[in-house]
Amino acid sequence: MKPKIPLRVASGLMLLHTAGHTIGALTWKQAPNTRVATVITGMQTEHFDFMGRSTSLGNFFDGYGFIMIGVLLLLTVMLWLEPSRKFILQIGLFLFFMGVIELIYFFLLAAVFTLLAGILTLYVYLIWKPSN
Repeated sequence: MKPKIPLRVASGLMLLHTAGHTIGALTWKQAPNTRVATVITGMQTEHFDFMGRSTSLGNFFDGYGFIMIGVLLLLTVMLWLEPSRKFILQIGLFLFFMGVIELIYFFLLAAVFTLLAGILTLYVYLIWKPSN
């Protein structure tokens, strides 16, 4: 099998992950019940000083969410563009690590997308024969 196919599949998985994450990052303030609404309100209204500015946990949550959209998009594009074999190993290990973290701290669907992308990427590393 050509390395291009599994890398494109991995890129597609990461694009789906990016879409799901973007929806979640843009809608996390929509509480499913009053108890969660209370927590969300507290995250947005309770400010504290951090490194010279007043901020809230809601601001941190927003910022991390938007940063991850960028990271996921970057991974999607990098996999589509077929990086060098050496860089594929690094991307595959990063995706595998990220998938394990998602499995522990987030939810199964995100972890499955990332772990499958990582496994496909590591597979490409193993089958890719360096050109002479």
